[in-house]
Amino acid sequence: MTQIQDYDLIALTQPQPATHKQTHQPLQLQRGQIGTVLMSFDDQAYLIDFADQQGNTFAMKTIAAEHLLRLIHEPTLAYA
Repeated sequence: MTQIQDYDLIALTQPQPATHKQTHQPLQLQRGQIGTVLMSFDDQAYLIDFADQQGNTFAMKTIAAEHLLRLIHEPTLAYA
């Protein structure tokens, strides 16, 4: 499995509570919610930026690696 790196896009594998960055209201990030990795904490957890389609951040949260799925855009060779 390819390791998650900074600036990778990820999807949540389960819902996560969060707080809206500007309004400080509670949010529920949904399974499948897409975010961008900002920082790794020993590959055990990652700081994730969640933004709307205009690129405005609405939440940032540290999430354990086992609750993240790295999104892949390019194929990998079957026989390398």
